[in-house]
Amino acid sequence: MPVPSAMVTRFFQLILTKQFAEAERELERIKQKMHKTEWNRGYFRALYGMLLVRKSNNNDSYAFFAKLDLKDKEALQTYRREFLEHVRNRLHGDFDRGFFAAWADFTRVAGKLTINETQSGNVFQEEEKDGEEPLKDNQQSTMEDFLE
Repeated sequence: MPVPSAMVTRFFQLILTKQFAEAERELERIKQKMHKTEWNRGYFRALYGMLLVRKSNNNDSYAFFAKLDLKDKEALQTYRREFLEHVRNRLHGDFDRGFFAAWADFTRVAGKLTINETQSGNVFQEEEKDGEEPLKDNQQSTMEDFLE
């Protein structure tokens, strides 16, 4: 079974809003759904690393998250293209390609979200697409919202 993309999207939203307890539960559910392959192991390790870095709050200058501006959609798209090049590169092993695929998925999802700073924290809404209404606060996004 491939990585459940709706669950992964939810995981990304949870770590971006710093809901770490729920993100850990979602990550465990993702792990249970994955087959034991090298690609999936790399993908899972990337997800786990994202969670650890977001939780650590030490603003490590070497961590990719510390350098990432989630409001810069062009930069996110550039990172995504770069990660996808690594995914397609057959010189990388399956573990590495799975790892880069997770980051490509993260940048795709993060690029589709608009971050609104509020007093209570970060609130995410989907960007408007050619006359479509963005999601309301009480609606949950689905994978179809993020597919290209």
